[in-house]
Amino acid sequence: MDYLLELFSEEIPARMQKRAGEDLQRLVTNGLVEAGITYESAAVFTTPRRLCLNICGLLEQSPTLREERKGPRVGAPDKAIEGFLRGAGVSRDDLLVKADKKGEIYVAEITRPGRMAGEVISDVVSEVIRKFPWPKSMRWGACQMRWVRPLHSVLSILGKLEEVQVVPVSVDVPVGDSTEGHRFMGAGRFSVTGFEDYEAKLKAAYVMLDPAERASMIWHDATNGAFAQGLEVVEDRGLLAEVAGLVEWPVVLMGDIAEDFFELPPEVLQSSMREHQKFFSVRNPKSGRIEKFITVANRETADGGATILAGNQKVLFARLSDAKFFWENDLRVPLSDMAAKLANVTFHNKLGTQAERVARIAALASEIAPMVGAGADLAGQAAEICKADLMSEMVYEFPELQGLMGRYYAEKAGLPAEVANACEQHWQPLGPSDVVPSEPVSVAVALADKIDTLTGFWAIDEKPTGSKDPFALRRAALGVIRLVLENEVRIDSRMLFARLIIKMDFELKHRDFIEKADEIQVLLEKSVNKIMLTEVMQGYGAKFFSANVEENELKTFNSLMKAANLLAFFHDRLKVYLKDKGIRHDVIDACLKMPGNDDLTLLVMRAEALQAFLNSDDGENLLQGYKRANNILRAEEKKDGVAYEGAPEVRFAEEPAEKALFAALAEAGPQIETALVAEDIAGAMAALAGLRAPIDAFFDDVQVNADSAVVRRNRLCLLNRIREVMHKVAVFSEISG
Repeated sequence: MDYLLELFSEEIPARMQKRAGEDLQRLVTNGLVEAGITYESAAVFTTPRRLCLNICGLLEQSPTLREERKGPRVGAPDKAIEGFLRGAGVSRDDLLVKADKKGEIYVAEITRPGRMAGEVISDVVSEVIRKFPWPKSMRWGACQMRWVRPLHSVLSILGKLEEVQVVPVSVDVPVGDSTEGHRFMGAGRFSVTGFEDYEAKLKAAYVMLDPAERASMIWHDATNGAFAQGLEVVEDRGLLAEVAGLVEWPVVLMGDIAEDFFELPPEVLQSSMREHQKFFSVRNPKSGRIEKFITVANRETADGGATILAGNQKVLFARLSDAKFFWENDLRVPLSDMAAKLANVTFHNKLGTQAERVARIAALASEIAPMVGAGADLAGQAAEICKADLMSEMVYEFPELQGLMGRYYAEKAGLPAEVANACEQHWQPLGPSDVVPSEPVSVAVALADKIDTLTGFWAIDEKPTGSKDPFALRRAALGVIRLVLENEVRIDSRMLFARLIIKMDFELKHRDFIEKADEIQVLLEKSVNKIMLTEVMQGYGAKFFSANVEENELKTFNSLMKAANLLAFFHDRLKVYLKDKGIRHDVIDACLKMPGNDDLTLLVMRAEALQAFLNSDDGENLLQGYKRANNILRAEEKKDGVAYEGAPEVRFAEEPAEKALFAALAEAGPQIETALVAEDIAGAMAALAGLRAPIDAFFDDVQVNADSAVVRRNRLCLLNRIREVMHKVAVFSEISG
């Protein structure tokens, strides 16, 4: 059996249609299955005025269910037995007595006869409609139910053709086997006998039921129309899906943009038309200018859409006139003046204004610049104006253009291309699939922007908790990771975070007293190296700090702990990033436990090389040898209560395999250290591979727990030497065997 449901209403917002269709299918099908009515397939369709669910291959009747319900023990009080009888819906004569662990108990055998599909559907659909999870809903007229917009009718039929029957639904609107077509071009209500009949009659009544079909038709007609004039439609999948949800019978129309607006940045035209008019932009591929627009009407007209286009062009002219006014006004204001207005904008009540933040970013960008191959002056200049466009009228009207407008204003001001590009790119990457800047100045400013955000919020203890991340700090950390790794940037992140957080803590506590910022900066840099603030205290005395040295050391220690916590946060985000790249979690842990894990680029190089090594036969067998050595060593250390960390001596070696292992370790150790100093991680792995055969031979030919106490201790120290040499590369104990 097949079931067709249509909920016909006033226009459903386009943004809600997809989720509503999914919810309708999920709630109805789950309810049927729970009641024992299975089905073969289900499909949902949405238009602005209707939700449609078609379920095929329904079971005609739910199966009869037999349940054995245990009751109280024999001899229990009458009230307990009577309560059980009421709950089970049986009489005392129907009870059986069966043996249980606690003795004899009463048992009721309950038979629930199957229900017809129509009866189950009626209950399930009625419940779904009454409790449908719309983000927003309303009541209308005298109707007591709620819906996203006034609900006009419900089509609810079971079966097909001559055997179709209306399934009643308990709602305050008409329920039957009929619906209606397009609001303007349809010819009234009509009855249907199944989904195929329903879909065909809707199309004849100018309703295209499938949103994917509507989107495909819009894109086909739009691109073909533009191509015929030597133009191209700017691709916008989000707008296409939205427009397909606004019309039931799409009619594509192309209109002109007045030449007055051709010189506006293309993105301004696109944003204005997209946000306010839901128009597609049509670009001239030769000039790159937006010269026409495409709108999608919801009906066919006798004049071929001329009246619709005329009205749209009139409204569009007014919109673009505003955009042109903003553009021209902004160009009259120097970027430095825009940036100065940031002093009136609070970034965070504990972290100061946007202007103070920009000053921090500029200083940090100048410091990072040499690490990424950028000029410190250019990086500082770009950072000083990178957020100036936030104060422009254009970005106020179109916030999504922040950064991009900064680039246009910088270009118009005649600033270097690197500076202009950094204004646009310093926001990137905004997500895991966003483009990562590669120009050195842009990389420096982008890193400074994100690192300042992270260290600032860590300094004031505003860290993400659980799923809550109101300041998008996880995204900022991932941005830093991608910038560092994809540009192979080398940064000592631990010391950088520590210094920035200590400085931020200092400024937050003594903002009203700081008069000699340059001198304080020098002292802070010195104090970080000594892990204490004694020099700062001595230089500025009780004006800034108490006379208690231990108290100031504690302040520094707290700041360093925040920096360590921030680095751990980065490591957690790095794990997620590397897992998506196919690096095993235990390999990542083995590298994170190594010194130098604050250099993210080196850390990833080590992880990639280690995974490649472990995927080889040498790596796999060497890991097993390490595990065997480590397990023996830990067991013997626990049993003896001592650590076998002394240097083994070759003069106590008795077996050839034992002496060969001594020689292999003596050769591999310096090779590994030399390779690591040169950051030749692959070379270090190759040196490790040379240990495979000697370690295998050692365990085949040598008994570790020898009778001689001296020989036994020496061999255990030799196992520890295996562990020490291998730990120069990674902590292999973290790797699963």
